[in-house]
Amino acid sequence: MRKTLLAVALAALLPACSFLNPAYEKPATELPQNWQTETGEQAGAAGEHWWTLFNDPVLDQLIAEALEHNHDIAAAAARVQEAEAVLGVTDADRYPVVTANGNATRTRSSQATGMSFPGMPVINNDVRLTLNASYEVDVWGKYRHASDAARAQLLATEAARDTVKLTLTADVAQQYFNLLAADTQVGVLRDVLKTRAESLALLKLRNASGLVSDYDLRQTEAEEAAARSQLAAALKVQDSVQTALAVLLGRSPRAVMEDGVTRGNVAPVQTLWVPAGLPSDLLLRRPDIRAAEQNLLAQEARIAAARAEYFPSISLTAYLGSESSTFGNLFTGPARIFQFALGLMQPIFNANRLGYNVKAAEARREQAVADYRKTIANAFGDVRNALTNQTAARDILQAETERIAALTEAKRLADMRYEGGVASLLDALDADRQLLQAKLIRADAENAQRAAVVSLFKALGGGWTKDAGGDQERR
Repeated sequence: MRKTLLAVALAALLPACSFLNPAYEKPATELPQNWQTETGEQAGAAGEHWWTLFNDPVLDQLIAEALEHNHDIAAAAARVQEAEAVLGVTDADRYPVVTANGNATRTRSSQATGMSFPGMPVINNDVRLTLNASYEVDVWGKYRHASDAARAQLLATEAARDTVKLTLTADVAQQYFNLLAADTQVGVLRDVLKTRAESLALLKLRNASGLVSDYDLRQTEAEEAAARSQLAAALKVQDSVQTALAVLLGRSPRAVMEDGVTRGNVAPVQTLWVPAGLPSDLLLRRPDIRAAEQNLLAQEARIAAARAEYFPSISLTAYLGSESSTFGNLFTGPARIFQFALGLMQPIFNANRLGYNVKAAEARREQAVADYRKTIANAFGDVRNALTNQTAARDILQAETERIAALTEAKRLADMRYEGGVASLLDALDADRQLLQAKLIRADAENAQRAAVVSLFKALGGGWTKDAGGDQERR
């Protein structure tokens, strides 16, 4: 008979268990098997510190400084600490609560009400000291699922911190390369301005001697003024980039205003190809994707916690202590008191409040699913754009390099033709102007190629290492 009752009870609990503990299934996403990339030179051991591929100790030092002092990193670390504390508070709900209570009262009864009896004291004392305990039995997993949700939220916060770190390292590298490109452009403009100033001084002497017309002199003055204007704009960009980089490094306001940023020498970096043997699903380890999945897991756990509210809550309470009219008798045997109680509460009518809570939790789960799928799609889109940008940046840099070689020769020929009286000064100035513009564009193209490499590492969530067996693994 007992076995039959037990079997019936278990059969009745099975639907409740499946209702409260639904099996988690990761949302299905259609992923490519491998990266579709061109055959090219691949990065070797990029690893977690992917920026070391640029072989610039100054860049390594700047990134280390940013990781230690950047304000966004500090805020992200504090958010992780907050999530850890929230998890601790949530876990604490699963354990009994024990408190110590003590009180003492002195009461005088009125003798004018007629409620007193002969021999009844007018003044009464009561001293009470108890040790209280309360505990709600987590039969349906309400508190356990709440802890699971808080734990998943902690992991999501940690992943968000990793996203901040990845973004910060990429931003520091990019701003550093922007600064180097600005330095290059400032150097080019200063050299051109120096040459044009010397040419203008010589032309003024020749104009004074009647060998050069006023028209040619004014054209040369205009080109010299244009170079000064371009140099002032380039210096402005250089200072703005340096300020932005100093802020990223987490430097003090005084250092931002007064200190500069050290420059180094970046090794030439070839186009970085994703290794052909690298499976595309490793991109799912990207920190923002991990954060999205943990948020989804947290919402799943909150649904189970909301469903548990449908079932009875079982509470146990007890106290043990002493009560007496005097302190002297408080710890004697007759003064002992205790109580043990079992409570049961079952929701009957609450205007479907519990049902709405479950529906709200399920709606938040659907939002998390959509965010998860969108994050994955964005990640693969980032990788595709980064690969495309690499190809374009490589071709642009090669074309601009060839263009400079051709324009350098064209300027030499234009100068010779002008000195020989075959061509006008305007032809020589036009050749000089085109060469200057090409040099400035090439500096941007070189910076764009470096930026494409940084963008690819950022899109992949970091670098990868190659083990002894030849397999590629992203980290």
